[in-house]
Amino acid sequence: MSATNPSSPAGKIRILIVDDIVETRENVRKLLYFEKDIEVVGTASNGREGVELAVKLQPDVVLMDINMPEMDGIAASEALSAQAPNVQVVMMSVQGESDYLRRSMLAGAREFLIKPFSGEELVTSIHRVYQFAATRRAAAPPPPTAPTTAAPTPPPRGGKVIAILGSKGGSGATTIAVNLAVALREETKARIALVDANLEFGDVGVLLNLPSNRTIADLASGKTDIDEEVLDGTLAAHSSALKVLLAPSRPELAELVKLEHLKRIMELLDKSYDFVIIDLWKSFQESTVFFLDHADLILLIATTDIPSIKNSKLFFELTEQLGYPPDKTLFVLNKEDGRSGISARDIEASVKHPVSLALPKDERSTTIAINRGTPFVMLQKNLPLSQKIYDLARLVLRRAQPDKESAAPDKAAAKKK
Repeated sequence: MSATNPSSPAGKIRILIVDDIVETRENVRKLLYFEKDIEVVGTASNGREGVELAVKLQPDVVLMDINMPEMDGIAASEALSAQAPNVQVVMMSVQGESDYLRRSMLAGAREFLIKPFSGEELVTSIHRVYQFAATRRAAAPPPPTAPTTAAPTPPPRGGKVIAILGSKGGSGATTIAVNLAVALREETKARIALVDANLEFGDVGVLLNLPSNRTIADLASGKTDIDEEVLDGTLAAHSSALKVLLAPSRPELAELVKLEHLKRIMELLDKSYDFVIIDLWKSFQESTVFFLDHADLILLIATTDIPSIKNSKLFFELTEQLGYPPDKTLFVLNKEDGRSGISARDIEASVKHPVSLALPKDERSTTIAINRGTPFVMLQKNLPLSQKIYDLARLVLRRAQPDKESAAPDKAAAKKK
């Protein structure tokens, strides 16, 4: 067991390497040697030494081998979760089987690297888990302060905001957002707005076959103030009676859309629509956190593979730090066909959150719907997948608990009269 100075230069990510093979420890150290923002603060030859040194040095990230004498990486990760919860673990193994990945996740590991890995893979993993930890720290509630005069209570909102987020790329969150919006409209006849908040690479317009001649970037251009009339003129009308706010037509236009624009847009949508469905990008940018904070209900969409489950676990840890109540999020499994070897019970045990609904895998129907630009709930309402989307819509209605006034289909029209 060896350690360098417990304090690293400011701004550096502090790394502890734990592996029973000397050559591996040195190879990993060499891969990190020229990274200006990374510092190796110590090494250990087994899990027990690794835990002792991590508790002492409090590194940002521990690179942990899974198979070691005395105490293996799984047991060491569990010990670190209890003794040094702020330390992030990246598990290393020559084995890539799902059982190793699952056990690592349950033990608290944030990433899993299969040996041999490249320097780029290693550095990317370190940066990813470090950034996650930094986000958690930023989201932690401030220490209590002396009581102050209460701020004025904001006026009650009219509509219910449903934010939909995929745990990773390819989870099908956008497809679910589009079909859920149509199903909610069919179930309630309410006024529903669908917002594509993937500002760089939004696909809602493609899935609904809508022209992108007016987008959210037009609202952020600064040529005119955003009011109800301007917003209504920007929303695209779909044949299902949805109103859709499309993402910018080109990625570089996303830079025009600032947080103050999003706040004003949501203020207006809240007043005029019974339900606002937000299709979110899979990141924790400022805009994403704003939408999650603003939402009455979050739908986290995951698939039954290890990366998706791992990201779901991180999501629920972060929402706990953000102070969201557990019942604010519905955890939905998508593309479920029973072939992954990972049961819903295993997933629930890993992410510490119940699975609310599982949607069956139907690649043929979803591909046809995407290529036609028509939601599958409109093409084939009796499909098992379509019926599950309607089940999800009814579940959302129960959880969002809109009152009778907000469920009325012509609420905004009545206000204008």
